[in-house]
Amino acid sequence: MTTPPLAQFPGQQAQAARDVNTASLCRIGQETVQDIVLRTMEIFQLLRNMQLPNGVTYHPNTHQDRLGKLQEHLRMLSVLFRKLRLVYDKCNENCAGLDPIPPEQLIPYVEDDSSKLDDRGASQMRSASEERREVLEVNKKLKQKNQQLKQIMDQLRNLIWEINSMLAQKDRRDRRGVPR
Repeated sequence: MTTPPLAQFPGQQAQAARDVNTASLCRIGQETVQDIVLRTMEIFQLLRNMQLPNGVTYHPNTHQDRLGKLQEHLRMLSVLFRKLRLVYDKCNENCAGLDPIPPEQLIPYVEDDSSKLDDRGASQMRSASEERREVLEVNKKLKQKNQQLKQIMDQLRNLIWEINSMLAQKDRRDRRGVPR
């Protein structure tokens, strides 16, 4: 039994070329991003090594060569960004009809010894919750005590002010020679 050559099915071949796997597109997009980063690093390396024509003698051929490399890298960077945009649009087009699934549902759950871990995790959660509640109660009591201390300090300040006022009046009377 022989398989027919691909040329006999031009419609199927064209359909296969159009329906590229989304995972493959994502891999291509990742490689494109890596290429963009590499080209960008090369551009910065070229710019760092390039000397500015600030009156120092330089070789015009070397300068033109580096300028040409820089322009080539910029052109390739532009092409890579266009490619990345096409991949992005194609991925969005392929995923447009899909309902978003939470990642937690994509992870298979096998119940075996992990139930023991869940019990321990639940008890830890309970103890953490109780500890948090205790901390909140202590904070509330601390705020109340701070408020009481503030009131006491205000009362003491007023009392000291009154005592100082009375002492100042007494000193004035003593200086004038007013009998008590």
